[in-house]
Amino acid sequence: SNSSAESLDRLYPAVGSTKPPRKRTTSQCKSEPPLLRTSKRTIYTAGRPPWYNEHGTQSKEAFVIGLGGGSASGKTTVATMIIEALDVPWVVLLSMDSFYKVLTKQQQEQAANNDFNFDHPDAFDFDLIIATLKKLKQGKSVKIPIYDFTTHSRKKEWKTLYGANVIIFEGIMAFADKELLKLLDLKIFVDTDSDIRLVRRLRRDISERGRDIEGVIKQYNKFVKPAFDQYIQPTMRLADIVVPRGSGNTVAIDLIVQHVHSQLEEVRAAWAALASAHQCHPLPQTLSVLKSTPQVRGMHTIIRNKETSRDEFIFYSKRLMRLLIEHALSLLPFQSCTVQTPQGQDYEGRTYSGKQITGVSILRAGETMEPALRAVCKDVRIGTILIQTNCNTGEPELHYLRLPKDISEDHVILMDCTVSTGAAAMMAVRVLLDHDVPEDKIFLLSLLMAEMGVHSVAYAFPRVKIITTAVDKKVNDLFRIIPGIGNFGDRYFGTDAPPDWSDDEDALST
Repeated sequence: SNSSAESLDRLYPAVGSTKPPRKRTTSQCKSEPPLLRTSKRTIYTAGRPPWYNEHGTQSKEAFVIGLGGGSASGKTTVATMIIEALDVPWVVLLSMDSFYKVLTKQQQEQAANNDFNFDHPDAFDFDLIIATLKKLKQGKSVKIPIYDFTTHSRKKEWKTLYGANVIIFEGIMAFADKELLKLLDLKIFVDTDSDIRLVRRLRRDISERGRDIEGVIKQYNKFVKPAFDQYIQPTMRLADIVVPRGSGNTVAIDLIVQHVHSQLEEVRAAWAALASAHQCHPLPQTLSVLKSTPQVRGMHTIIRNKETSRDEFIFYSKRLMRLLIEHALSLLPFQSCTVQTPQGQDYEGRTYSGKQITGVSILRAGETMEPALRAVCKDVRIGTILIQTNCNTGEPELHYLRLPKDISEDHVILMDCTVSTGAAAMMAVRVLLDHDVPEDKIFLLSLLMAEMGVHSVAYAFPRVKIITTAVDKKVNDLFRIIPGIGNFGDRYFGTDAPPDWSDDEDALST
């Protein structure tokens, strides 16, 4: 049939035409934490790629590994072993199971009777897979459908996912589309004996998906085995690496890990170069510094003094925050308007010409600025972003995100208390851009900034407005601002960070 011909055409692109244990009933579980715990460490499996070039974009696209193979061949186990051995902090594991097409009512009835072929290329939404993988590879946020294998349907809610250093895409038809193959930097086929795959499938479908043994065997003989012979096994020739015996082949997995590491070294070098770029230029016009009046200078003297008590530090920090917020609001767009006074006279005034103002704080220090914003902006909405610097790599990493709906139509006040290199601020801006906030509607506010951070943010995002109460010239070898203010979060909250801990505001970030 024409449908089969098209499927075969997808399946057999010319060789050389492109460069070379789980328990669940849904494709994605909302309660699942975005991390993978191993015996030695924790690997985050949802986040932002930390490396950007001087234009504010990723210096290199994420490295994408495609994992193909028959149903229950152990693809997810192999993927997990690769993630553990890679020793890379940010990895996204994307399953093809999330992208089954929405079934019609008739197809739903067939699926309930084990008469629908889920192992045919036509069962998958390849257009959505390709669009999703392209965005992930570019470091953009994507929405992943949540598929329920018990009801054979997509759930109403979708899962938001971000790109990472490495993306692993696994599925039975991972190599069954020409356009999809172009997005894969490394193609791995997991080759497992058919008897073992059948036993695994029986165990999984009966215990995890509520099927009976007759239905599983019927589906296997009618659809799974023929589909493997016709559509899946032939794609083995397209793989760069074939892994016989799946997770038992540790030699193959070690070779895969070595290859990926060599690709990532180039990206690390690009980030190191960013920290020293554009630091000799004049301060940008997008920077607005609060006028250094005797009052402002006096408050800086108090909060910079290491002998200042915590109570005084908090009190004068809050006063500075209030002045900073009010100064930032004066830079918002206003339009002329006429109102009538109680005396019946017209008054030519000004009114905010935007739709709404939303505050977004970079945790933890940024949240200390929220009360000042609420005090001067009635009914302001607040979002939060948690970005922390990895103690071992010195790179900023996104750990948590909560933004109000329809934020793309607002002017966004992005708040943090200190900006050193600007790395975390750049990541936060990038997240806002991913949520369609226009660059010229983002206002980055900070009590204190280093010239390095000002230049980095301004060069990467020339339309973002940068607003602060003071700019210090230097950053030391530990990326602390000199003369600086110390660790703002520790001084404000009364906490003492351990020697190997890097808080947002003082290390290569905020």
